[in-house]
Amino acid sequence: MTRLNIGVDVGGTNTDAVVVRGRDVLAMFKQPTSSDVLGGVVGAIRAVLQHSGIDANHVDTVMIGTTHFTNAVVEAKHLARTAAIRLAGSTTRAIPPMLDWPSRLRQVVDGGSYILSGGYEFDGRPISPLDEAQIRSVAVELRDEGIGTAAITSVFGPVNPSDEERAAQLLAEAHPHASVSLSTRIGRIGLIERENATILNASLRPLADKIVTAFQQAIADLGMDAPMFLSQNDGTLMGAEQTRHYPVSTFASGPTNSMRGAGALSGLTDCAVIDIGGTTTDIGILRSGFPREAPMSIDIGGVRTNFRMPDLVSVGIGGGSMVRFGEQVTVGPDSVGYELTERALVFGGDVLTATDIAVAAGLAEIGDPALVAHLDTRIVDEAVAVMKAAIAETLDAMKTSPDPIPVVLVGGGSILVDDDIPGASRVIRPPHAGVANAIGAALSQVGAQVDRVVALDGTTRQEALSAISDEARARCVKAGAKAETVRVVDVDEVPLAYLPSNAVRISLRVVGDLS
Repeated sequence: MTRLNIGVDVGGTNTDAVVVRGRDVLAMFKQPTSSDVLGGVVGAIRAVLQHSGIDANHVDTVMIGTTHFTNAVVEAKHLARTAAIRLAGSTTRAIPPMLDWPSRLRQVVDGGSYILSGGYEFDGRPISPLDEAQIRSVAVELRDEGIGTAAITSVFGPVNPSDEERAAQLLAEAHPHASVSLSTRIGRIGLIERENATILNASLRPLADKIVTAFQQAIADLGMDAPMFLSQNDGTLMGAEQTRHYPVSTFASGPTNSMRGAGALSGLTDCAVIDIGGTTTDIGILRSGFPREAPMSIDIGGVRTNFRMPDLVSVGIGGGSMVRFGEQVTVGPDSVGYELTERALVFGGDVLTATDIAVAAGLAEIGDPALVAHLDTRIVDEAVAVMKAAIAETLDAMKTSPDPIPVVLVGGGSILVDDDIPGASRVIRPPHAGVANAIGAALSQVGAQVDRVVALDGTTRQEALSAISDEARARCVKAGAKAETVRVVDVDEVPLAYLPSNAVRISLRVVGDLS
């Protein structure tokens, strides 16, 4: 029988929820995002169940895309003091951990930095032997000081992860209740960015425990005996236990949910997706049905990181964007956000917004059009042109060739532009486009990715790919996928000319259907 899933996605302006059976949308619900994100998610699930008339105990799976962990970093709240343990021998001391972090965030997270023996050269030769006594001593110190989270990073750990793994074992023996994050399971080549990502992940793990437990309890209280999955930022899902260990994987999951939803609703696997919300417009590229990954480091709350993130560009134009006029018309980047239905002119408010412009231009029928009938046509036309030009310019920046490409337009703010977008070969507005983010969450598959640097001297390329593929498949099954459905969807190989031994970086991603 086809699965009955609930998908929820928390955006900056709205929280959306859908009930789907297979790819059929049975009910949907949209409400303003509340300051209490957990309460908002629970309320959205309860409301969409009521709208659908479906018994809660018939739901097979609940998929949630949440901003909890991104908000915690941006606001520097609910983060645990974390020890940064770097295995580097006598190297890297000129740049200690968390050196370039925003001071407010560092004051909250910094639980001490330790540069210890260990680590590897770029060719895999040890910098210095791992000093197990050092690790035990640090573990005892952390235990005595009450610091329960640690991030372990080894120089060139992706070449050889053994030092990190052994250090984690030693730390667990001396400090059994500590939660430890390893950089080789989170970031890529690039010491500082990988270390930063690992520290952020470690600092979020106590919060992840609370959030996952709270979601599971809330789902049970609603009468559902259904497993819960959270959206990852590569367009796939991860189970509750995986979320407890890798909360950073949820960063930017909202836009990727919208992209996956756009692909599912339109039937396209290779296209651009323009997701216009209440505050911003996010533009990304779908490749083989999944969001294209960003090739460079990503800034999260002022911290440079290098773990996988979608390649997205945001522009400050959304349904709630404020419109100002004088010598020239400007739209955004400030927005009335979730107060749109109270402050926009068409709803009886006193703020001229992008939604008012869309109604006045005849692009949408929302609220009371008579309340914007007085707007000067010059202002309306200029505002429409400004929005279209900003979106077209951003789309052009995301393309890899000058040729027009298909564009899928989704999001509640998609009413702001017409179908004549420069750079688009065609514009598709699929059904249920306003809740594409929640649909993307509900239709997602389980995924896993392995990123390794391997030396091809002494082994063949195929043997290396096979070993990495086996590891990724095992992770995917452990995360909740049916073993027989797991397939490779993306392989990226980059020869590392500066490394000996014919080294190559291999990044391999797999997906599978829920078990």
